Amino acid sequence: MNATDLTKTLAQILLSRNWTVSLAESCTGGFVCATLTELAGSSKWFERGFITYSNEAKTESLGVPPELIEAHGAVSEQVAKAMVEGARINSGSNVAISITGIAGPTGGTKEKPVGTVCFGWATESQTVTKTQYFDGDRHTIRRQATEFALAELIALRRS
Repeated sequence: MNATDLTKTLAQILLSRNWTVSLAESCTGGFVCATLTELAGSSKWFERGFITYSNEAKTESLGVPPELIEAHGAVSEQVAKAMVEGARINSGSNVAISITGIAGPTGGTKEKPVGTVCFGWATESQTVTKTQYFDGDRHTIRRQATEFALAELIALRRS
């Protein structure tokens, strides 16, 4: 499914449960929020987005401990977990998504190459994290990350 179809599916799920979603985005820079709010009526289920590109923003807006970033790096499942939990709690949403990664074309390392993206999904009862590796240019990586984030939340809510 493309991002538009994923958004429509997610909207139906959230509306049927009277739930809201919030985002904590880093490497996607608000791309997921923009995708969600393209759908008319999204104000019924989209609560807010935190664009926390810098480490300081992750700490100040989401409560990510600086020690966690220092120990694991901003692109890590540990930081994605702290981001998503901070987004859900600080927004009062029922569910949240976080994304932190390296969209390129620079910034990659041997351990974390360009295309490395860490995700988090949180509900009131669970938090799940995953790391994915995407190929392509900056735009393609960000688009793939957006679609993956939405598809995984849909899968999580259906289970």
